[in-house]
Amino acid sequence: MWQILKSMLTGRNEFASGGLLLMIIGGLSVWLRAIPERIWEWIVSQTTMMITVKDDDAAFSWVKEWFLEQRFLKRIRRVDLDTTVRNERIAMIPAPGKHWFWYGSRPFEVWFSRTENTHERNGRRVETLTFRTLGRNRVSLESFVEDVVRCHVKRQGVQSYLYIYDDGWDYVEGYSPRGLASVVLQPGEKEHLLQDVEQFRRSKGRYEQLGIPYHRGYLLYGPPGTGKTSLVSALAAHFALSIYVINLAEFNDRSLMKAVNQVPANSVLLFEDIDCMRGSQSREESATKSGGNGNSATATKENAPANIVTLSGLLNVLDGFQAPSGVLFAMTTNHVEKLDTALLRPGRIDYKLFLGKASDQQKVDLYRRFFPSASEPEAREFVDASRSAETMAEFQGLLLALEQGESRLDQVAASHGILV
Repeated sequence: MWQILKSMLTGRNEFASGGLLLMIIGGLSVWLRAIPERIWEWIVSQTTMMITVKDDDAAFSWVKEWFLEQRFLKRIRRVDLDTTVRNERIAMIPAPGKHWFWYGSRPFEVWFSRTENTHERNGRRVETLTFRTLGRNRVSLESFVEDVVRCHVKRQGVQSYLYIYDDGWDYVEGYSPRGLASVVLQPGEKEHLLQDVEQFRRSKGRYEQLGIPYHRGYLLYGPPGTGKTSLVSALAAHFALSIYVINLAEFNDRSLMKAVNQVPANSVLLFEDIDCMRGSQSREESATKSGGNGNSATATKENAPANIVTLSGLLNVLDGFQAPSGVLFAMTTNHVEKLDTALLRPGRIDYKLFLGKASDQQKVDLYRRFFPSASEPEAREFVDASRSAETMAEFQGLLLALEQGESRLDQVAASHGILV
């Protein structure tokens, strides 16, 4: 090789030999010029620490909450307006780019990057926060992370929040949880349900001692308008648990598992109208629809399209190896007879509560909640005159309209399509 280069450089073609020499010298100079940069990068990597947070993780919103508590934020001149930060109507957070601040007598650099993800059809915007500080001991980074967590816990308080899934769990800004007193059930039902949840939440050590997965499933079933979802909201608010809503029509087995794995402990995972999802229907019904093949869940899974949740996928989420710990599974359905028996067994559904048509006593209690000064005979008189309002939702609609000034019961009922 060296002989070839020597012959080319010493040959008669001065143009070729000169061009080759210039190319070699240019390449060598570029390589030599990059040496100081590489040395600097090596020095920086050996003397600093980095931590990165992506927007598909819940910690991303926690860091934005932490920013609002810091004094240095007032000195930053490039900011973004953000309406997704919890407990804030609108917040100012650092804009994309590089920012400097001091934390714990140590300089920190934060780089906020925002790019468009061209690999996805919807072109979802991807955001990343990268923190860098001096040193090699991770104690300072751990202290920073603990401070972020403390800030999140302080801002969260004892409130209950609602999350929906869209390539990650998103906080619903306008959610207002129901008060437990506003949900009127049959005598003893609410108290027994509360006692069951309290006992479960106190039994983590016992579950671990026995080697039993620490989660519990609740099924609320009955006709529409009987207060199933309202009860879940009130129950979560009473125990200061956040609700994560799953719409099975928007998932397949893999995406469902990914979403459920991101649900933290001490939360409620809500499956609404689970009877409407193909994956939760009984095996016999699914086999009949697929041509009479009675080969249980295997046939159902093989015949199911790839973009739906199968029965097997749903069961794995509820009590498989990757099922979340410390979570309350809540399911609502209008047709419990459509659900597979495998879904209803203990370990997946541990507590069932039927919410049927409203009793006279429930209506009386709700009436007196709306009108505390009313006597019980007055409440029963109104209940007797509105027999066609069978569910609590229908009866509540009558009371709301009555409270707003429509004095005649027949006018109130007619406006809601109810016969009296």
